[in-house]
Amino acid sequence: MPAHHRSLAAITAVLLTSGILSACSVAGGAEGEADNVIVVGYQSKTINTVTAGTLLRDLGYFEKRLEDLGDYEVEWQDYDTGAPITAQMLAGKIDIGSMGDYPLLINGSRAGTDDSGTSMIAVTGYNPHGALNGVVVNQDSDVTQLSDLEGASISASVGSAGHGTLVQALEKEGLDPNDDVSVENQDPSVGAAALKGGSVDAVSQFVAWPGLLAFRDDARLVYDGGQLDLPTLHGTVVRNEFADQQGEIVDAFLQAQIEATNYLHEHPLEASEIVAEKTGLPAEVVYLYNGRNGVSTFDTTIKPEQVAALEHDVPFLKSIGVLTDPVDVGEFVDDSLIKEAFGAKYDATVGSTENPAAITGRDDVCGEKVEDPALAGEIWVDGESDTRPVASPECLLRNVNAVEADGDQLRAAYLPDAVTGTRWFADRMVWLQDGEALLPFATEESAQEYRADHPGAEPLTWEQALETAG
Repeated sequence: MPAHHRSLAAITAVLLTSGILSACSVAGGAEGEADNVIVVGYQSKTINTVTAGTLLRDLGYFEKRLEDLGDYEVEWQDYDTGAPITAQMLAGKIDIGSMGDYPLLINGSRAGTDDSGTSMIAVTGYNPHGALNGVVVNQDSDVTQLSDLEGASISASVGSAGHGTLVQALEKEGLDPNDDVSVENQDPSVGAAALKGGSVDAVSQFVAWPGLLAFRDDARLVYDGGQLDLPTLHGTVVRNEFADQQGEIVDAFLQAQIEATNYLHEHPLEASEIVAEKTGLPAEVVYLYNGRNGVSTFDTTIKPEQVAALEHDVPFLKSIGVLTDPVDVGEFVDDSLIKEAFGAKYDATVGSTENPAAITGRDDVCGEKVEDPALAGEIWVDGESDTRPVASPECLLRNVNAVEADGDQLRAAYLPDAVTGTRWFADRMVWLQDGEALLPFATEESAQEYRADHPGAEPLTWEQALETAG
């Protein structure tokens, strides 16, 4: 068994007996820095990692726990993608990092899984169906479904989860991602500018870019990654040598990550506003993903379905040439430390995919208790300290009408897609009326899938849906 799979208690006992904990040098510090500097690499704008990055940093939970262990300092290094975090970990300059599923696998491949390698030790956030990724087109584009992009130019960050979603979705549609479309390898911000300027026809990216571009009215969601029904996740990774030598510090980080996760569950709106302030992202976009019943579920446990998803991703990464070295997913993923940090409820939690931050309460306009996550939504009224829960799509429309009647300003309205369950901005969804039912869909493709089984359903604009709800 590799050294990094030893129990935390055993590691700590060895370190305490030998005095290494107080004397050993933390590898992350740059030349001239104190030996007690712990370096954490994170991506502030990748909001699926905030419990191990932006939010955790702001709350100070890690630093607080380190006070009990000695005179330690934390250096937080912010990056746009996971690649430079991996490079710095390989150089021994970052001790703990967080990144998405594809970068995690590349990290494990390039670092290896022995004592000089790295291990994934926890999850930050995930979506069980893949809805963290999406393909968007310009608002005035004629494209209504993914197959319409045959012959198109599509911006994606090659090797990212957004790229993987695009490739797998195209293949599912019977299109060759190498011959039937032209993929432009671009950073998300470059792709967003290219879409606005008309030099690409679509952008395929990861959280929070699809939501951000839709919220800005710069784009329209044309493909929801949730249609693939493959889990997407982000996680925490550590250098094995650091974990072996500094077991107490790794445990302190995981305990702090659990605390930050609990804070997000208990204060989802406040957490979203913290992240928005630190990143410059609109709070409404952050809350779409990180809020109650959000697109992202935050849970530190490592679930078997997530490990299976990582194994499923390996052949794709090999096929595009970004996974040049082998990676043993079973060795790279090490849940022993998070199990120990999490405690007795680990097994029960690892078996659940319910979002702990659920929409609950009473819909005052409809006079109903809010219960069913497949129907429940929220409205965010400007100037109010929390969102208002709504029981159903029809009730959301009635709530919006009530807000307008009161002369208040609506900041955002959220609902799940009636087919995929993906949460989206209600006023940017495709609406159908099927008898008395008013139904929202994140994409035209999802709406057409519903209409195939319900040919009597008729499309409505947002304004028409509001008028119909009364």
